[in-house]
Amino acid sequence: MLRFITFIIVVVLSNIIQCITGFAGTVLAMPFSVMLVGYDVAKPILNMLGVVTSIGVLVNDYKAINKKEFFKIIAIMLIGIAGGTYITHHFALNPSLLYKLLGSVVIFFTLFDTYLFVKKKDDKPLSAPIALILLISAGLVHGMFVCGGPLLVTYASARMKDSKEFRATLSAVWIVLNMIIFCTDIKAGYINARFFIVFIVLFFFLVLSILIGRLISKKMNQKAFLITSYILMFISGISLFLK
Repeated sequence: MLRFITFIIVVVLSNIIQCITGFAGTVLAMPFSVMLVGYDVAKPILNMLGVVTSIGVLVNDYKAINKKEFFKIIAIMLIGIAGGTYITHHFALNPSLLYKLLGSVVIFFTLFDTYLFVKKKDDKPLSAPIALILLISAGLVHGMFVCGGPLLVTYASARMKDSKEFRATLSAVWIVLNMIIFCTDIKAGYINARFFIVFIVLFFFLVLSILIGRLISKKMNQKAFLITSYILMFISGISLFLK
């Protein structure tokens, strides 16, 4: 029971940070969630909570979707997702190796995003090979751990400068891809009665965390939360090597 309560707290805090920083929610939540409730519970739950959050964004901004980028991202990321699903299917037989792989992914994202934060974004366009690598890699990581967001954000921020178009397009992408992952989770046997009970409970906490996040984002320094999220992500990644 204590582990489940802690899992709820992790989901709430990670989604608050997601609302404030605009990223890092699932990347931050996944390592702790895997340790608390296991991969077979954490992955499908965080996946579907991501769908709910994206639908909430898309309700008002669906007309701003960049259809060309939407279909391009979906097509390329599906290649990576297929690879990620294949990898986790084999690594699932070795939980220790799975945890270390996730830890490596989280640490990489932490260092990668910290580098971008220090360097700051410029207006140089992405080359075609770099764009392709980013999208396939994003799909690969998303297929494994449902946290390919940082890599996709790097690609999308270089392609779409309008914030509403950016949010709407990425939200639409997550809805489609996460529902595909949901289907693979059904096949893997992750979707059962326990899943629906946990999801219903967490749904209400998700709404609460979004409201809290929006309130805090208006009054708190976003830079401080970015730095905090990087530190927490790094610690969570390191902790997985001790699992």
